[in-house]
Amino acid sequence: MTFTVGLLNEVDSFNPFNGIEAESYEMWALTYDFLVGYSMKDMSPQPALAESWDTSEDGLTWTFNMRDDVTWSDGEPLTANDVAYTYNRVLDGGPEAASWSSYLTSVDTIEATDDYTVEMKLSKPNAVLPLLPIPILPEHVWKDVSEDEVKSYAAEPTDNQPVVGSGPFRLVEGTAGGDTYRFEANPDYWGGAPHVDQVVYRVYKSEDPAVQALIKGEIDFVVGISALQVEALQSEEGITAHNGDSPSFDEIAFNVGARDPKTEEPIGDGNPALEDPAFRHALGYAVDFDQLIEKVYQGAGKVGDSIIPPAYSTWRWEPSEDQAFSFDLEKAGQLLDEAGYTMGDDGKRTMPDGSPIGTLRLYARSESKTSINVMNYFQEWLTQLGIDSEVTAYESNKLTNIILDGEFDVFEWGWYVEPDPDSILSYFTCDQRGGWSDSWYCDEDYDRMYYEQNSAVDDATRVEIVKQMQEKLFMESPYLVTAYSTIGEAVRTDRFACFQPQPDPGGVWIMQYGSHNYTQLRPADEAGDCDGVKTAIGATGDTSSTDEGIGTGVWIGIGVLAGLVVIGGLVFAMRRRSTAAERE
Repeated sequence: MTFTVGLLNEVDSFNPFNGIEAESYEMWALTYDFLVGYSMKDMSPQPALAESWDTSEDGLTWTFNMRDDVTWSDGEPLTANDVAYTYNRVLDGGPEAASWSSYLTSVDTIEATDDYTVEMKLSKPNAVLPLLPIPILPEHVWKDVSEDEVKSYAAEPTDNQPVVGSGPFRLVEGTAGGDTYRFEANPDYWGGAPHVDQVVYRVYKSEDPAVQALIKGEIDFVVGISALQVEALQSEEGITAHNGDSPSFDEIAFNVGARDPKTEEPIGDGNPALEDPAFRHALGYAVDFDQLIEKVYQGAGKVGDSIIPPAYSTWRWEPSEDQAFSFDLEKAGQLLDEAGYTMGDDGKRTMPDGSPIGTLRLYARSESKTSINVMNYFQEWLTQLGIDSEVTAYESNKLTNIILDGEFDVFEWGWYVEPDPDSILSYFTCDQRGGWSDSWYCDEDYDRMYYEQNSAVDDATRVEIVKQMQEKLFMESPYLVTAYSTIGEAVRTDRFACFQPQPDPGGVWIMQYGSHNYTQLRPADEAGDCDGVKTAIGATGDTSSTDEGIGTGVWIGIGVLAGLVVIGGLVFAMRRRSTAAERE
């Protein structure tokens, strides 16, 4: 039996060293395993390839003890050598490091001490461990992919040969940027064979045809639909729809001054006005955040401010009443005047030296109505301030390249945020320019705080540093965080059942952390009690959840453990870029 999912955005790469989109992470989770897994209840760490792990008293040695019954899809055994090989490719500092190096900060050596034991030696404690959401790759395949070749290596099936992985499914058809991806079940998966034969993804250019395909029965699941579509689908027979909690934020991002991180020479063609924090911050008062939530997000979201969402209350900094943005064009204009961007005789604001500011380029994602609408509203508000701008929409892949080239002024996008703040904080460090940094922000004091929090062994000290970093970003405004949103999903429950939310309850059904639901979903007439998970869609009978959400050395409540924050049962892991598939 085939389970078919409708997406609103394509995969940008099947190569785990290259991808950035949420859809790519979803495919990697089907294809590859992780050393440490994440529970469905709260995404706390739980055994995966590693059955257990521990750390020395000084935090400088981590030891992971692996399963001995895992094989790659071509029959070769998966051992500690594959884990060490994957991590060392990141540690070596080549292109692989751009995506994953922040997880291995201060790690000096990674060694397979025997076939099923991995040992890490650190120069100083790493507050992020054991968070290690790096897909484990087969050494016997990837050793033939050189560092020079990795950026162009597709990791896609060729000549009808599936990609070699260890996950519950094998990629047998599809190319990055394409409109169809097909996965076959791995009958020998160590976690138990899936209950369906295939998972197929189909990419739609907008939500209307995807929703109609669901209603007609052409697909079984759709993700990324609007709150209005969710409401409409709730009355359709045989379909269940909801808005799942999402640990993400959306932002209006500025080019604060793209520079080559090695030479510090300017690159790209960003508008010089945006290099001034005072100019950027003043524009925060020119955004009607409440109107965006009401009109663009259809009420399915909350007004944004900091890069740490409200779910992570332990880490989160919030602006005071005096600091918080309000929609106040008069104040925005006053702040611009004070910074030297005064109104000229032609009704247009000028640079402090009297030269024209010019026309700001506002870039949106063409596959996202949300992105386009936010930029259109922003254009209207800028006009009222005497600042010209124009909106242009690009496909996500194209926009990514434009950002990396520094050839932009303003764009709209967003990020998923992990339970540990290190990852999202790292995107603003100087050494991430040309990598995960998209605003090109670089500040020596910010970098100092980043490295201090990364190795802080005292929880309270680390929390305080993280809050100071958020305040600095808010005041200097490389981002204007616009919203914290939800994900609209719908499924043909007359066909399939046993989808457990993550986090449980209230979370999403796919686009999760890990591949749990792909192994547990099954035909509706075979649901039974969904293996005792009473919160799963379609579960029958008097059941109780078998997933306690407790991994090795983890508790539920409020606290910090080995760099993983557990807050009221809500924890997330894994970095990935938000896309149109999350918010329409």
